[in-house]
Amino acid sequence: MAEPGSERGPLETLTLAGLGSLAVVAQRADELAEELGRRLGVERDEVRAAISDVLDSWRREAARLGDATGDTAARLTADLGVASRTALDELELRLAQVEHRLKLLERDRARGAETSEDPS
Repeated sequence: MAEPGSERGPLETLTLAGLGSLAVVAQRADELAEELGRRLGVERDEVRAAISDVLDSWRREAARLGDATGDTAARLTADLGVASRTALDELELRLAQVEHRLKLLERDRARGAETSEDPS
């Protein structure tokens, strides 16, 4: 479960957890290569290279899955008519600019009213 205020979605969290698991596996790769090499009668370096190839493949697949997940989520939110955070931030900025301009116009109008009432 994501922490409050976290911008990670459940799919991104799952992907990161998978990558973390891969990091743990990579730390134990030498131990695994040693044991497999001994059991199979193969050089440890050959087993290490095979394990490295598998881990690299998993990392690439996890990255690809993360990218695809983000693209799918973006399409789904667009299809549902949900605004992105970027769009909301841009809208908030534009609204603040309009409010600022309105305040300036109101101030100028108030000053104009004061000068038209002042007979000097």
